[in-house]
Amino acid sequence: MAVYAIGDLQGCYGCLRRLLDKLNFDPGQDCLWLTGDLVNRGPDSLHTLRFIKDLGKSAITVLGNHDLHLLAVAAGVVPIRRKDTLTAILKAPDRDELLHWLRFQPLLHHDKKLRFTLVHAGLSPQWKPKQARLAAKEVHTALRGKHYRSFLRNMYGDTPDLWSEDLKGAERLRYITNCLTRMRCCDRKGRLDLSYKGPLAKKDRRLLPWFRVPGRANKKLRIVFGHWSTLGPVTDDNIYPLDSGCVWGGYLTALRLDSRRPVRRVSRCNMAQRPKATG
Repeated sequence: MAVYAIGDLQGCYGCLRRLLDKLNFDPGQDCLWLTGDLVNRGPDSLHTLRFIKDLGKSAITVLGNHDLHLLAVAAGVVPIRRKDTLTAILKAPDRDELLHWLRFQPLLHHDKKLRFTLVHAGLSPQWKPKQARLAAKEVHTALRGKHYRSFLRNMYGDTPDLWSEDLKGAERLRYITNCLTRMRCCDRKGRLDLSYKGPLAKKDRRLLPWFRVPGRANKKLRIVFGHWSTLGPVTDDNIYPLDSGCVWGGYLTALRLDSRRPVRRVSRCNMAQRPKATG
């Protein structure tokens, strides 16, 4: 059995199928890990969502910010945006089934045997591994509950920007959600900066990528993540970024996790959109 982690799909169904063919992926034996953002901005979010759902136990996905946005739009708590490519899902005959499945996906997955942790964006520098798993479970529980529309309505916003165990209610859930699905940079104390979306070379010197914050409490975890399409290559220990800008004309990247040394494979995406700093 092979286990592959694949970066942000964002509706690029054709590119995904080409990459799986290149990998000789067999859903009867192999497993996919997806870094989230299955949908939006790309040309075929509907078929992408159906395909991943139909893989059943052969696919493990965490939720990204675009997946949560789809759920919020479908729940009627925010309007659809001009650049969204979600209409086909919202009008699909199996819409309710797809959205119900998506709403029940986690925001963090940890495999003790493989010793990898999967998230969309990152982990708060203050969280120890167990804290991270418990925090993600809090949001997962809210999203599965009968008051999930209230969570979706309150998840938008950039504050609070620093973790405290004293955070409660909507603010606590918003901070956790922002770390797991939107975070790229922090200051040296671990305070979130959610505005910067560009490459490392051009960021403000006062900011650090979340995984380089001094004293990061989860540094021993091997973390697979997406979200940061402009990040570029990094060589930090235990850090495996997989969003290589597929939807912006870049590549879709797969990482084999069950080999002694994780091996990358890529497939060029034929999207017409230009690569740019975006989420």
